[in-house]
Amino acid sequence: MADPSVPLWIMAVVSVLEALLIIGMGVGGYLVYSRVMTLVNDLEARQIAPIREKVDAILTDVQGITARVNQQTERVDHAIAGTINRVDDTAARVRAGVHDRVSQVTGVVRGVRAVIMSLLRKESHA
Repeated sequence: MADPSVPLWIMAVVSVLEALLIIGMGVGGYLVYSRVMTLVNDLEARQIAPIREKVDAILTDVQGITARVNQQTERVDHAIAGTINRVDDTAARVRAGVHDRVSQVTGVVRGVRAVIMSLLRKESHA
């Protein structure tokens, strides 16, 4: 007959081996994780950081250009508005001047007409 304690001993050894295997897998996983993170950090430092600096510089330039364009646009808007106001004022002055001259000429023509009509009436009655 076989000794009943042998299977328990074998099971204990197998359990210890399983525990060592699980611990080994944990340590191996940690080492792989550590190496991957080192690689990622190194890749970020060598590749991504310089690209990010270039992108930040480009964005800074774009912001500066945008600010200058906005300033120039405002200046042009003010200049156009001022020019339009001056043209409107000038047109109003010209219109008023022409209206005054036309009114004067119309008055003179009406006066001359009235004189002519008056003279013609006197001749026709005589």
